[in-house]
Amino acid sequence: MFKIMLGGLAALLVLASAVLWMLRPGSHRAESSMAPEFFLLDQSGQTHRLGDYAGRWLVLYFYPRDDTPGCTQEACRFRDDIGVLGNLNAAIVGVSTDDAQSHADFAHKFQLPFPLLSDPDGHTAEAYGSLLNLGVARFAQRHTFIIAPDGRIAARFDKVDPARHAQDVARALRTLQQAARP
Repeated sequence: MFKIMLGGLAALLVLASAVLWMLRPGSHRAESSMAPEFFLLDQSGQTHRLGDYAGRWLVLYFYPRDDTPGCTQEACRFRDDIGVLGNLNAAIVGVSTDDAQSHADFAHKFQLPFPLLSDPDGHTAEAYGSLLNLGVARFAQRHTFIIAPDGRIAARFDKVDPARHAQDVARALRTLQQAARP
């Protein structure tokens, strides 16, 4: 009985340590800093880099896994609001550590009309301060960056509610664009 309790306590301590580690302050890309370059393949095998989006607004959102409840809800909200975001001259790009085939299946299943970039080694997520490295598993954290036409990070979202995130991003884009007007 004592061994069972001790094993449960050890598991609880490991879980608590993992949660505290995830909540620690990390390296964050500050607003107004230059966005890190990326060079990643999408679900169709096409290469995308930050420079491809120069001159327009870019919504670069990181998410943990394809075809999971929160990630699906977030992607479908962006899909449903693509017209609104397009009218704001914004491209939408998702990034996770899943492979391109997983992205292709996910995009096809939910008819996602925007690129999903594969970051299997997590270098891009790490450059943006969005990599959760648990040793045996690495995931992109649910973070979003609005990158201005000049390549600077105009806004970042570290706490994302997948149900309303697309609307929050559209609202932030409107505010940023109004502030940028002479």
